[in-house]
Amino acid sequence: MKLALIGYGTIANYVIEQLANSEHQVAAVIASPSFKAPDGDRLPQDLQFARAFADIEGTIDLFVDCAGHGGLMAHGEDILRAGHDLLTVSIGAFADQSVHDRLYQAANEGDSNIILASGAIGALDILRSARTGTLKSVCYKGRKPPKSWKGSPAENVLDLDGEFEGPQQHFRGTAREAALQYPKNANVAAAVALSGIGFDETMVELVADPSIERNIHEIEAEGAFGKCKFEIECNPMPSNPRTSALAAMSVIANITQYAERLKF
Repeated sequence: MKLALIGYGTIANYVIEQLANSEHQVAAVIASPSFKAPDGDRLPQDLQFARAFADIEGTIDLFVDCAGHGGLMAHGEDILRAGHDLLTVSIGAFADQSVHDRLYQAANEGDSNIILASGAIGALDILRSARTGTLKSVCYKGRKPPKSWKGSPAENVLDLDGEFEGPQQHFRGTAREAALQYPKNANVAAAVALSGIGFDETMVELVADPSIERNIHEIEAEGAFGKCKFEIECNPMPSNPRTSALAAMSVIANITQYAERLKF
């Protein structure tokens, strides 16, 4: 299977490295106009660097967005409208209804599919199953060390370099509000919302916790199925502490599943 990636950051490099000796080939990368292709023996032979979907030569079986919300919005519609399936890690972008509608319409026109990577969270299969019955409530809580919230609206609420007397909540609201206000931090909340009862019914709490070193994601849900509580502690990528290792791993899992005949 031949792949094209959107973006050339931490997750994209992980995908290239993990697939280097597999049956799947990363044939092209769509990068920003300011990007300069690197030199080095680690890159696959004949890897194309393109500025847009239209610049890619040859057949591509699956496009994979590793770039974030901007890359998805810049290239997603063209890819989907042309009839190509698109796997994306930028789930938080779908909290913007206009983005959701544009991408959905493009997929309809191209008879293509948008595949959402689970990212740094699990238990989404439980939520998808539970919503078949009555899913009454879903709450997602994201806890990170204070410095991991730098560059987010948490800076307007807390002194992230100061002394903390225990965990400090800096956001509580709906998943839609979280995804729109914290676009770099809310892909997990968006994944939970889309798997369960939606952006406007899923509640989100975001917490700066000085007692932890890893990012911790918690889901609590209740419905006709019963109750569940799920927690995962995520290690960061060694090359980029802002990216969860599990988020990158989930992309590889989705690529593998896409190619397999036996699917979960």
